[in-house]
Amino acid sequence: MIKASKPTEQQFEIIRQQLGREPRGLAGIAVQNEQGVPLVLKMDALVDDKPFPTLFWLSSKDIYQAIAEIETAGTVKLLEQELQDNQALREAHLADQQRYVDLRWSTVSDEQKARIESLGFTPLYSQYGIGGISQWDKIRCLHMQYAYHLAEGSAIGQILDERFDLASLSAQQ
Repeated sequence: MIKASKPTEQQFEIIRQQLGREPRGLAGIAVQNEQGVPLVLKMDALVDDKPFPTLFWLSSKDIYQAIAEIETAGTVKLLEQELQDNQALREAHLADQQRYVDLRWSTVSDEQKARIESLGFTPLYSQYGIGGISQWDKIRCLHMQYAYHLAEGSAIGQILDERFDLASLSAQQ
């Protein structure tokens, strides 16, 4: 996988097809496969004066569908139980949440930070983790977890790769 930033016109068209609409708040491509197909989008922190719920958005339809099936099978609850039972996993997950919060805030321009502060949204960017979750020892959405994993690496994403071989879907796009 390749990390990239600004989409080409061809990639922009692929993104439109992946999303089924015009993208809102697109800051760039966070991850693309070897063929240049966008897998994860990097999003603006603030869109139309509202906080965008995540820094990374999973755009791959195949990976999205695979994760939807994984979620439907009850994997979120199982992983949350593992977070409670496995101290090392819990610590790694909490560290991932803090890294995400720090990274997200570091990508916000000074102008955007001033606007976020004037709108009273600063706590959302300092207290809410991956996918906009306030309880960091929980999992809100495996799609957002995996998007973050592809972009930056994460404990939950690593588990998803090990158990469900999602990484192989990235190469097949």
